[in-house]
Amino acid sequence: MAENDRKTEQTRTEKSKGRKRAVIFLLVFLIVGVWSKVSVLTVYSTEATRKELEEAKEAKEETEADLNQTQEELENLAQEKEKLQGELNNLNSQLQSVSDRLSELEDQIEQKESEIETAQRELEEARAVEEWQYQCMKKRIQFIYETKEYVILELLFSSANFSDFLNKNDYIEQISRYDKKKLEEYQQVKNQVIEKEAQLAQEKEELDGYKAQAEVEKGSVSTLVNQTIVNLAGKSDQMAIVEQEAFAYEQQIREQKENIARLQEKLEEEIALSRRAAQSTWRDISEVQFAEGDRYLLANLIFCEAGGEDYAGQVGVGAVVMNRVLSSVFPDSVVGVIYQSGQFSPVASGRLAAALAENKATESCYRAADAAMNGETNVGNCVFFRTPIPGLTGISIGGHIFY
Repeated sequence: MAENDRKTEQTRTEKSKGRKRAVIFLLVFLIVGVWSKVSVLTVYSTEATRKELEEAKEAKEETEADLNQTQEELENLAQEKEKLQGELNNLNSQLQSVSDRLSELEDQIEQKESEIETAQRELEEARAVEEWQYQCMKKRIQFIYETKEYVILELLFSSANFSDFLNKNDYIEQISRYDKKKLEEYQQVKNQVIEKEAQLAQEKEELDGYKAQAEVEKGSVSTLVNQTIVNLAGKSDQMAIVEQEAFAYEQQIREQKENIARLQEKLEEEIALSRRAAQSTWRDISEVQFAEGDRYLLANLIFCEAGGEDYAGQVGVGAVVMNRVLSSVFPDSVVGVIYQSGQFSPVASGRLAAALAENKATESCYRAADAAMNGETNVGNCVFFRTPIPGLTGISIGGHIFY
């Protein structure tokens, strides 16, 4: 009897030890499994941020290339504008030269017109003198040859001697030569004035031709000046547009630098978070004490994040929130997780507040919230989700990657 009791006690001891070993093995398995899942999801998070950081740097490099191209375009426009300005200065100089030449020609034409008027007056005077001299000569001849007293004969016959006769005859000839000479002189003056008037008219005609050419040249240069001014204004407008583009690129680069710095900081935070997650502990869903408004809050967050997704996508979002509640790395309440700074974009954008104000959550969102709060998960222990990006792997449901 004693021997049987001893064997029975020994059997109980061995079974107890076996159960303890099984429990220990199970605990080790669970801890390793949880640690592995946490490690994987935190690696996913870190890699996603690293990928986003690389994309942000590439985007900044592209923007810098665009800025360099814009600055090069701006330099080319500046050179073109400088060239146009030089052409405009040259054209203005030509225009001034043509205007000066026109003014000089107008002065010469005015002088020629004055000289022509003077020549015309002189010609009229010469013609008048010629006519007067001609009339005087006619009267003398008429007086000499038509008078009844035969003046010339009497003059000759009244000579005291032959010498006196010759002298009187010579006097008569001198009068005739004088009349003829004067008439020829006035005719010569008249002819000279006529020639001068013709020459002046020809010179004026030439000046008029020069003036017409100069006016055409002035019009042509003025057209070029106006066109160059228009081109300059166009270049200035183009430069203003390109300068605005360059300013926009510079602003974009500044924002991208800030974004890169933010992503770099986020990456460092996620790396630190991954290290903490590797050593974190997880609660059971039965240990969570839900507040009165948690279901309402979670359902409306699900609506904001996955309202357009199917039910599985909505459950995934709710499960991520609950996984965070269960992890020691994140706040231990639904409110704390959802309103943790920088975690859910609808909180920052105000969409969640608007949804809560009007209870936008659908019946499907409420069912997904209930499932998540009861411990149901279709994303394992994932604590992050986002729209797909190159290089990010995880559980794909609807339009999200859960990791």
